[in-house]
Amino acid sequence: MFFKKKKINLKRLYPKINLKDNLFIDSVKPLNIAKKNDLTFFDTVKYKAEANLTKSVACITTEKLKSFLPQKVNKIIVKNVLFELAKVLKLIYVNAELDIPDETLKKPKKFAYKKVKFGNNVLIGNKVKIGKNSYIGSNTIIEHDVVIGKNCIIGHGVIIRNSLIGDDVVVQDNSKLGQKGFGFIPMKDKNLKFPHIGKVIVEDNVEIASGCTIDRGSVDDTIIGKNTYLDNQVHIAHNVKIGSNCMIAGQVGFAGSSKIGNNVSIGGQAGISGHLKIGNNVKIGGGSGVVKDVKDNQILMGYPAVSLKDFLKKNKND
Repeated sequence: MFFKKKKINLKRLYPKINLKDNLFIDSVKPLNIAKKNDLTFFDTVKYKAEANLTKSVACITTEKLKSFLPQKVNKIIVKNVLFELAKVLKLIYVNAELDIPDETLKKPKKFAYKKVKFGNNVLIGNKVKIGKNSYIGSNTIIEHDVVIGKNCIIGHGVIIRNSLIGDDVVVQDNSKLGQKGFGFIPMKDKNLKFPHIGKVIVEDNVEIASGCTIDRGSVDDTIIGKNTYLDNQVHIAHNVKIGSNCMIAGQVGFAGSSKIGNNVSIGGQAGISGHLKIGNNVKIGGGSGVVKDVKDNQILMGYPAVSLKDFLKKNKND
């Protein structure tokens, strides 16, 4: 477990709200993956389909949105869903709004990792698992509970925390995986930091080039699908999900919670806005700015990104 967790009695947390059950909350999960004893949240009509099907026992939402939830769900009605969610997460998960350096770090013991090669000055936290025939480069830090599969190459100066990494994965020099993402609630005198309780999941045969930054999920997980390649200096924000067989060129940026399909190619310095759905077999030209959902099999270019046909027509007229 990456974050220490406390069980919370929902009635004690919300004594003024008429809740149907005396509930202890196991965890906090998004609408689509929440189980019976998970608390969830619903803050925008964009997720009404997920809200209608959620299995959660209780949901933080607003007066306007509550009608989209199943009747059996306990509705916790608030004015600002994300503000309330941040407060609850801080109560349940200890220090998830901070990235406190791992105090269990030590030099790896050879008997614990018999078939793993290490460079100089490597530090490993408690309960780290590394598969056979993997190589960990010099000055790399792997924090507690991280799992790395077999036949992996982790370069020099890499930092990995809160992450599960599959087999045959390459992470090149100076990349950072699993740190807290960019999330806060603006307040009058200071900002309320939004806890990040998710993980980074890197599936098999992924290659992550030098200087990439992959944030862990806030409430969900950040996922990189099988056989996807990231070029240098790519930034992937919290909760982003990238499909299989994708090719992402240098300096591409993904804002939080966007979902990228399979076989997607994105040219250098393109930007993908948050909470978007990019379909399968999509090609996005370098320097483009994607601000709307994209259907399957599209080719886009420009800012804001439009179909290649429209882009060429516009620039021909100019």
